[in-house]
This record gives sequence, structure tokens and C-alpha cells, in this order.
Amino acid sequence: MIIPEKLKKGDTVAIVSLSSGMGGEKEFLHRYEVGKRRLEEIFGLNVITMPNALKGCDYLYNHPEARANDLMNAFKNKKIKGIFTMIGGDDSIRIIPFIKQNIIKDNPKIFIGYSDTTVTHLLLYKNGITSYYGPALLSEIAENGSMHDYTKKHLENTLFETANIIIESSEEWTNDRIDWTDSSKDNEFRKMKLEEHGFEVLQGSGIFEGKLLGGCLEVLNMVIGTDIWPDTKEWENKILFIETSEMKPSPDDVSYFLRHLAALGILKKINGIIVGKPKGETYYDEYKEMFLKVINNESNLKQLPILYNVNFGHSAPMCTLPYGLNAIVDLEKKIIIIENGDNSASV
Repeated sequence: MIIPEKLKKGDTVAIVSLSSGMGGEKEFLHRYEVGKRRLEEIFGLNVITMPNALKGCDYLYNHPEARANDLMNAFKNKKIKGIFTMIGGDDSIRIIPFIKQNIIKDNPKIFIGYSDTTVTHLLLYKNGITSYYGPALLSEIAENGSMHDYTKKHLENTLFETANIIIESSEEWTNDRIDWTDSSKDNEFRKMKLEEHGFEVLQGSGIFEGKLLGGCLEVLNMVIGTDIWPDTKEWENKILFIETSEMKPSPDDVSYFLRHLAALGILKKINGIIVGKPKGETYYDEYKEMFLKVINNESNLKQLPILYNVNFGHSAPMCTLPYGLNAIVDLEKKIIIIENGDNSASV
């Protein structure tokens, strides 16, 4: 794997819309402006927006090739050092046929997003490039009031620095909703809740480690068997990180997905699992039961470590997880240490 060169103040980064085109709809343009301004003012970046990223939902739905062209052109442009996704969605898999993978492989650079962006992460992983499962522009970077300190800290540590990253549970979280279409509420903070659970150990003990591979459960389920799905051998000694979206799949759907991984032989190959905080803590206990039912009972993998309720993916705030980098998980201390690596290093 190639670790792209870290960002620094003054670097140029691009915004792309690879799935939903909502960032270009007039009711959300104010939020796009907030996110863009924060990248410039908080992180010191020069931000450009790719030509098709603001063309709206209908255009981008009907033109997946335009989304793909923006991504390829952002990778080809030597002045662009990083690529931020506007938002997720549900059909970025449609851009894959239009991607010339050699363009991405020959131009490694920072790429970040989550949810449906899992598709693009797996494409980069296939081409040997580390990418980052983390904040999107419209949601986390343009967070109402201000970016969460936890989200901001981990974004900076992961994309701008080379020191090891230490991830602990956030002390608070939120599922409060504020209408994104109401620009008068851009400075209104969401109500926060105290974290009652912290990182939970479902099974296992001590320390385990491995390189990170995973994403959003519903999207992973969509791409199993496609060209971008990692070969079974790729899962050897990896840590699977997995989280569920705002669609809140049923506990049964989670169990079906885990059974699919078991049938593919993946659960026997990995070194452990990191599970994201369920959206709004809906099905919090039910998901735990399904992980134990499939992994402990059905698969008889009673020693496979599982760390639950980690702040990534569809949770607020969130940390940023790098694909293909080594993570050390201490189940006693309930912390994750990621070996962040030097600029342009191989891992």
C-alpha cells in the first residue's frame, strides 16, 4: 500500500460529488459554502470544486460518467493534493465502469469520505492506495454551529500529521436533527448527550492488531462479488471495521451479512472486528446480539476480538480510519492506536 503525501496548509484540495448531487441543490448550497469555508479557514487549504459537483441531483443521477470524470480529473491534476467528498448517497457503484484505474494508481493522493464512498475506497484499495474513511463536506465539516472537536482533531491527526493516532471513545455524541435547508440555523448547535457506554468489548481480551479494511455494511453487501471486492486472501490478518448507516438495517440484515462473510471464509481469516456506533443507538443491543450469535455461536469463533460502539461512520462526532494501515487495539484500555506512517511511505 502507498500512503499518500500528507496535507499541509496552503495545499489545494478538490471537492467531488460521487453519489448524491444534493450539494448542488439550491436549498443546500449554503451548507456547501460553510463546509468549503471551514476547509479554508480552519485547515488553511485552498479549495476548488470539480465542474460537475454542483450540478444537482437529477444531473448527477443521470450522468455517472460525469461523477467519474471529476474523480479522475482530480487525481490527474498535479496541483490537487487531496480529494474531499461532498456527501454519500446510494449509487456511487455506477461510476466504476467509467473509471480508468491506471489514472488513480499513477496519482496517489489523499481521498476521504464515508458511507456510499466505501465503493471508491475499495477501488483505491484495489490499486494499492491508502484512503481515509472519515468526514464529508456537507455533514461533518459543515456541522451546525462548528465542527465537533473530536472530529476535527482526528481529521487533523490523520491527514496532516505522521505521528501515531490514538483513538479513545468520545465523551459525548448526538443524533439531534437540525433542518439542513434552513440557513438561519447554520450557527445553531445540535444537542449533545453524554456517552454512557464508551467502547465496549463484546468478546476477546488483551491486544490484537492488523491492517484496516471495511466500510459501511450496506455498501459492502452491495459490492460483494464485484471486481472491487477484496479477494478472500486479502482479508488475511486484517481488522474488519464495519458500521451501519442512517437506514438502520434490521438486526436480521446484519446477521445475514455476517453469515455471508462466514460463508466466504473471511471471518476465519481476520484478526478482529471494530464496530461503529449504531446510528442514534437504534438496535444498540440487538446488533450486539447478532454479532455474538453469528461469530461466537454459529461460527464458533469465540476468541475473535470484537470492539463495539466506536465513533466512526454514521456517528457524530467521528474519527477517521485509514485503509491498509496497521491498527493496534488494546481491549483492556479500550483504545485504538493507528500507525500513521511517514509521507509517501509504503506499508
